[in-house]
Amino acid sequence: MMPIGPLMIEHRLIERMVGLLEKEIYSIEETLKTDHDFIYNAVDFFRTYADRTHHGKEEDILFKELGNKPLSDEHRKIMEELKAEHVIARQHVKGLFEANQKYSKGESYALLDISTHLKKLTKLYPAHIQKEDQRFFIPVMDYFSAKEQDDMLTAFLDFDKSLTHDNETIHDKYRKVVERYP
Repeated sequence: MMPIGPLMIEHRLIERMVGLLEKEIYSIEETLKTDHDFIYNAVDFFRTYADRTHHGKEEDILFKELGNKPLSDEHRKIMEELKAEHVIARQHVKGLFEANQKYSKGESYALLDISTHLKKLTKLYPAHIQKEDQRFFIPVMDYFSAKEQDDMLTAFLDFDKSLTHDNETIHDKYRKVVERYP
């Protein structure tokens, strides 16, 4: 398996969570309220799974290794865009967390901020994932030898193992979080 395989598999779970965010946006628009617990779980998902786990492998391993390669201008530009999008995602997740905290304390005006951050995340992630899956991941594998790819895959697996808690993989934990919601 190429090292991008696990990253692309992770994208599928992130896409499922984005679908849940879209449902929550619709619910907010219909009911003028939100599910505080769902938002808390979504924030945890994006902070821990999408950012720490997924973006962690991209930034700390893949992008770092690509930084040592003679990338084309196009690939370097895309990599910088991807890094910038990670920062934007973090900002919206932080804003979502803060708005949810206010909302849970009875500050109903924070519902607008929750909705805004949800909309930004549901717009950002599908385009970001498409860029990685279709324009970046496969082409940049050409910069690596078969051994380098194997080593990177091993590094990804070791990275994931470091995030295992209570004998449950990080992937199992967050798959269960996503499956909790219809």
